[in-house]
Amino acid sequence: MKSKIPYSILELAVVAENTTVQETFANSLDLAQRAEKMGYHRFWLAEHHNMKSIASSATSVLIGHIAGGTEKIRVGSGGIMLPNHSPLVVAEQFGTLGNLYPNRIDLGLGRAPGTDQETAHAIRSDRMKAVYQFPDEVSRIQHFFSSSHRGKVRSYISEGVEMPMFILGSSTDSAHVAAQKGLPYVFASHFAPAQLKEALRIYRENFKPSAYLRKPYTMAGIGVIAAETDEKAQTLASSMYQMILGVLTGNIDYIKAPRPITTELRELINHPNVQQMTHYSFIGEKASVKAKTEQFLKETEVDELIAVSHIYNHEDRVESYRIFSEIMQEL
Repeated sequence: MKSKIPYSILELAVVAENTTVQETFANSLDLAQRAEKMGYHRFWLAEHHNMKSIASSATSVLIGHIAGGTEKIRVGSGGIMLPNHSPLVVAEQFGTLGNLYPNRIDLGLGRAPGTDQETAHAIRSDRMKAVYQFPDEVSRIQHFFSSSHRGKVRSYISEGVEMPMFILGSSTDSAHVAAQKGLPYVFASHFAPAQLKEALRIYRENFKPSAYLRKPYTMAGIGVIAAETDEKAQTLASSMYQMILGVLTGNIDYIKAPRPITTELRELINHPNVQQMTHYSFIGEKASVKAKTEQFLKETEVDELIAVSHIYNHEDRVESYRIFSEIMQEL
């Protein structure tokens, strides 16, 4: 049975405590291979820098690794943080990927740094200029992929390559860009839910059909931690809450093993900032996660879901994605 609504995975290659980066990459590939069999539509890698807990910093390299170890699942970036990169280099990298794995690579583009400001400056010293030029830089990449591009500077390896592009965002700014360019829009509601509905409204109302897309196409991120019981899911989620605490306090560490929900941890979970960040994190046994997912789809009417699961143990994470796959097929 195939779900009417495509469902996908956002992978950050999160490094667990007492686990090597090599093991993390092996787990990412294993997850992608199993997700392919479960009916997942895409497997996207995020770009982050200067975070010891996230190993997806060389995003395009990891995309090649995952695509090379799978057969049909679409593999892409969720996303490439464009102000960190030259449009020419992005076109060359993804043109190469598109030639190696035809009709399987997606290019999601965002304009957040994916890191702290000091690291962002180390990556590209003129990045603030690039942030303001984001729509123009997206256009430059599109030109490099065009079969009719005849500029003095060319990316021969990408010309004519099929490369679906997506605009990523966590605010309403990106909704305007995606709408004006007639590109699919992906909202990071899994960690920044506040402006989701307003951003979707802006995108849909202002969408201009393009050569790439005739009508609006929306994706939204949700957190999913599913298990055989609510109690187990809540315990697994303690790893995510410990990770969030590290983000909020600037003490980012490897993802830690789950632990019982203590009074201290419950206070953290109920903190307004944490409640805000996890508003669209669906934690529980199958029926509970299914009800929340169904409600989310009804409220947002998005065309596709992309799930992220911050779980310490690899097999627990695979099981969570297996349960979510069952939910989506039933819906």
